[in-house]
Amino acid sequence: MQFQSTRPLWQRFALFLVPLMASNILQALSGTVNSIYVGQMIGVEALAATATFFPIMFFLMSFLIGLSAGSTVLIGQAWGARNVEKVKQVAGTTLAAAIVLGLVVAIVGGIWTEQIMTVLGAPENIRQLAVGYARIVLIGMPGFFLFLVVTSVLRGVGDTITPLFSLMLSLAVGLVVTPALIQGWIGLPQLGVNAAAVAMIAGFTTVLVFLFVYMRVRNMPLAPDHVLLRAMLRPDIKLLGLILKLGIPAGLQMVISSIAGIVVVGLVNRFGSDATAAYGALGQVMSYVQFPAMSIGIAASIFAAQAIGARQVDQIGAITRTALTLNLIITGGLIILAYLFSQHVVALFITDPAVVDLTETLLHVMLWSILCFGWSVVFSGIMRASGTVYAPMALSLACILCIELPGAIWLSQTSLGLVGIWVAYAASFTMMLVLQSGWYMLVWRRKEIVALV
Repeated sequence: MQFQSTRPLWQRFALFLVPLMASNILQALSGTVNSIYVGQMIGVEALAATATFFPIMFFLMSFLIGLSAGSTVLIGQAWGARNVEKVKQVAGTTLAAAIVLGLVVAIVGGIWTEQIMTVLGAPENIRQLAVGYARIVLIGMPGFFLFLVVTSVLRGVGDTITPLFSLMLSLAVGLVVTPALIQGWIGLPQLGVNAAAVAMIAGFTTVLVFLFVYMRVRNMPLAPDHVLLRAMLRPDIKLLGLILKLGIPAGLQMVISSIAGIVVVGLVNRFGSDATAAYGALGQVMSYVQFPAMSIGIAASIFAAQAIGARQVDQIGAITRTALTLNLIITGGLIILAYLFSQHVVALFITDPAVVDLTETLLHVMLWSILCFGWSVVFSGIMRASGTVYAPMALSLACILCIELPGAIWLSQTSLGLVGIWVAYAASFTMMLVLQSGWYMLVWRRKEIVALV
């Protein structure tokens, strides 16, 4: 168990963190690879058809990530208390909820796919392509939800290696199956854009079969057995309510963040195609700097949950300091490298010298603030580990809705122009740190921390 190891805390944290960071990068890469295959081997219309479905996919994943976040806190606490049966009850209840939700999505989405794509405004020339792709993905949702929840709850018991292997396997399947079905290799049917959807299903199905066998052979804590099966067939409604109470705020925050992102894209587009291209390149660079920061926050939350479950609340201060220090070293180091080599980094995505210069300028304006974002994620993650979810969510949403969005709209209309949008981002991240750390030190630390399970 993470909290009982004889290793120093920073070593345990790092051993947990590295596979988690790699998993997040692999998850992003899998979508990138599929897009490259579809765009290069079929064409821009096919790529547009898959992109049209993205808002629905993001919404569904936001809810599932919230559900998983809630269950991970409870699993971490139960694991810290050495209560393996409770771990399986929480996992089984979460898996049951994910399967039921997946079946509802599959039935509703499978029947009304065309209407959904029409509401999303899929252009007429790609609508049938988008409908075919979306229908296959939606019908596969029960398995995909199961895959997301299983890899997430494993982290609650301190296992980041197995989810990493799972994502590597899923990516490997996609690398082979997508082009094979696009071009009809070795007698396989040519599925066109639907190949990406079928490859996605093949990937998570392979992983689920692998995990079933692997966890049984290794006799892992969450290996399928009669206890887990009983919890899935007879989910604990009280536990489910607690999981949703903890998880829905995280999912809601993701949804509102994505809506804010859409508004920002609209503002950027007003400045022309060069600005849009700069926004895309900047987003790529930012995401790879933010991945470690977000991973550190997840790790801090799981370590804190395990400490709370083990009735070792006195360790939370050390866990918080370790996470803050690692964010300074890892995220801060990446930020320094990005500043030093900004021209070369941006040139990976853009060739036009004028757009490279513009992207560099915007990068220099806001890149430093990702360090503040990382620290704020640590504070909110630690608080969520104890079941305090509404205050961190409210503070983050306040920064998005009261600083980032109005700031971007107002500053973009001043002499700052396009630069003003990224000044608003930096201001929002900075205030997020001030509010989350203030609530942590002045309010949360004075509360009595008790285990939820």
